[in-house]
This record gives sequence, structure tokens and C-alpha cells, in this order.
Amino acid sequence: MRYALFEGLVFNEVGQPAEVVYIGDEPFYVILDADFRRHVEARYVDEQVMRWLKEQVTAHQDLVTESAMAMLGRDDLFTKAMLDHSIQNMDKQLDQLAQVGLPEEARTWLGMMGFRIIVDVHGDVVSIEMPGMPYPDEE
Repeated sequence: MRYALFEGLVFNEVGQPAEVVYIGDEPFYVILDADFRRHVEARYVDEQVMRWLKEQVTAHQDLVTESAMAMLGRDDLFTKAMLDHSIQNMDKQLDQLAQVGLPEEARTWLGMMGFRIIVDVHGDVVSIEMPGMPYPDEE
């Protein structure tokens, strides 16, 4: 079974939250379009968001790596190489993450931090609201 990674964090362009439903084992975000409920594969939206997140992390890879090493209390080449490798392979980890899902606590924390994904009725990401980090169209 797959999971919608950003359940509770996806909204339509007028601010209505997208419900998550399952058709078989596949999750879909239900995007409200007036009185019509449009079903968009969660993977389609999730991949767009993960691509954006990877771009943000890659653009600041040195800072991310240094911060992670400090949090781990490790400052060696092996740890740096592991972290760099993980960053470079973030997109490959999407399938694994979709199988286990993003923990509810993590989604709650992201929501409390102001993280919101705004999509149009077709599931195309219009903007990602995250304090301090503009979506590419806003740069």
C-alpha cells in the first residue's frame, strides 16, 4: 500500500483542504472544484513537492550537511559522505517513503510551521508556503 505523503498539507487555490481517499491501494488527493471533487493521484503531487524540496536542499547542501553533522555530533569524512550521498539520492527515496508514509507527527509539525501546498484543480503545484523559503515561481 502507498500513502499520500502530504496528507493534511495540500489545499486548493481558495484554501480548502484536500481530502485523501484510496482507490484500491492508490491514494488520491480530492481537490474541490466548486461542487466537483477532482481526484488527483497523490504521487503526482508528492513528486512535485519532493522535487522542490530536493532543489532547496541541494542549493544549500553544504549548510544542510554541516547542520546535520552538528546535530549528530559527528564531524568526519565518512558521515559527510553519507549525508551528501543521501541528499543526492533524495528522489530515489520517494518510493520508500511512499511505502511507509510520512509520520503524522512530522505532518503536524510541518502544518504548525506554516507549510502548505497549494494546487490547482489538476494537481499542479501552484505554490508551496514555507516560512523563509519561496517556491521557484516566487523567487
